[in-house]
Amino acid sequence: MRLDGVCRRYGRTGPWVLSGVDLSLPEASLVRIEGTNGSGKSTLLRLLAGIDAPTEGRISGRPSSAFVPERFPAALPLTALGFLTYLGRVHGLRRTAAFKAGRDWLERFGAAAYGRTPLSELSKGTSQKVAVAQALMSRPGLLVLDEAWTGLDLPARSVLDRAVAERVADGGTVVFVDHDPRRLDGAPSAIYRVEGGKLFEFEGYATHEPGTAPAGPCVRIEAEGPPGAEPPSGLPGSPLAESIPDGSTLLTAPVPYCDPLLRSLLAANWHVRSVREEFLEESAGPAPETAPAESAEAASAVSPEEAVEAGEQAGEGSTVEAAVESGEPAPAESSEEPPEERVEITEQPAEKSREESGEATR
Repeated sequence: MRLDGVCRRYGRTGPWVLSGVDLSLPEASLVRIEGTNGSGKSTLLRLLAGIDAPTEGRISGRPSSAFVPERFPAALPLTALGFLTYLGRVHGLRRTAAFKAGRDWLERFGAAAYGRTPLSELSKGTSQKVAVAQALMSRPGLLVLDEAWTGLDLPARSVLDRAVAERVADGGTVVFVDHDPRRLDGAPSAIYRVEGGKLFEFEGYATHEPGTAPAGPCVRIEAEGPPGAEPPSGLPGSPLAESIPDGSTLLTAPVPYCDPLLRSLLAANWHVRSVREEFLEESAGPAPETAPAESAEAASAVSPEEAVEAGEQAGEGSTVEAAVESGEPAPAESSEEPPEERVEITEQPAEKSREESGEATR
């Protein structure tokens, strides 16, 4: 996706909010946008998601997209699950598939009990979980998050961290704004700053290169592959791979990539020995070739079920269990029929409908 000379202002004579923005967003990338309040961050995100159109310039190559706005319009006449089913159908899912996806994401965010609750009766935190779920359920090629973590409890924030990593690992592009400067620390492919209507790449930021470990919260996975095998190529999170004298490999990646990394290893028939979380102050080269202190039990290969438990210890809200099934057939799709629910959205005053309901359906 590309932005070429994009400019945006409101009204024919209004000041330019954005001017001459050039940006390239490759697949499988995670991009953070920074800037002061009123700098134009949200305007840029709305342009990326297709919610708004540029006054001048061109946007090309936009994939299927989903957007979590800064403010979620919770006054729609729907239940949480009815809203998600409706949005799933807008994104092209069949009704039953949309119902199932909505139910699954509510469960993943710890909000399954509120599926039948009207949106207007939900707390701010639960409303935010619904807002995030509607963007994730269709597996978009471009996911745009405007302060999406705000209002979520800690377990739900961890779930969103991992969901973002999963989207990137599956080839999607994620662009986000968040007030916490350490959000997804060490994971972004690039960081940009909006200032004076211009977009600048953050020169002091660089992703970790092969042979170095990322700074910040990291997951370290000790795994063993088939005899003589190198770690699979293209692993999520671009982990640092270090050989250990006993023949296993120590992989280091940003914490949000824990689940996708474990799934990829197990899919390649690698055995996971241990999973632990550490905080690295700054990028460093390969560690000395000494095996980490492990108990005798931890030194033996573990089953996928044990890998699930280890992955959960690496961060609350882990969803690695969905990725490390031991070769069993996938469960059949639920035959439960979604309940009949009217999902027509009544007309609202023109300006309010365009501002609020338009954001939600996108």
